[in-house]
Amino acid sequence: MVRLNVNGEVREVELDIRTSLLDALREHIGLTGSKKGCDHGQCGACTVLVNGRRINSCLTLAVMHEGDEITTIEGLGRPGKLHPMQEAFLEHDGYQCGYCTPGQIVSAVGMIGEVAEGWPSHASADLSATPTLSEAEVSERMSGNLCRCSAYPNIVNAIREAAPAVQTAKPDAKVAA
Repeated sequence: MVRLNVNGEVREVELDIRTSLLDALREHIGLTGSKKGCDHGQCGACTVLVNGRRINSCLTLAVMHEGDEITTIEGLGRPGKLHPMQEAFLEHDGYQCGYCTPGQIVSAVGMIGEVAEGWPSHASADLSATPTLSEAEVSERMSGNLCRCSAYPNIVNAIREAAPAVQTAKPDAKVAA
């Protein structure tokens, strides 16, 4: 029996110790928002937050996350009270077929947390400066999340618009004009 704290609710699931976190979420708990795209950690469709950090849930075992705080797309918002990132994706048409959208949104929320903590990226011009969410910076930081429909410009615009609302608890990050 494995106890997982998913979206603020402790779930006890009986599973094989070789079960990935993605399969535990989808097959055992019934949260199908996180998608199984490549099952090799290359597409980002399965992105979830574990203790606030974004990870590919297909690459980690569920048993490794007892006691961790796991957040899926279902835990970010709900009908009638969407998360600011979900609202921005709708407003900017940051999706086409929608398959990658849950992973994109969860990854964007995690990425904004990384920026707020001052993590540089390969696109950061100054590694000692507070990162800004320029178009190039967002594109680089989201490069692990693929969209086969190529909605990238809309995704970047949605993330940049939603960033201030998402980072209100983290005032250190700035959105570049």
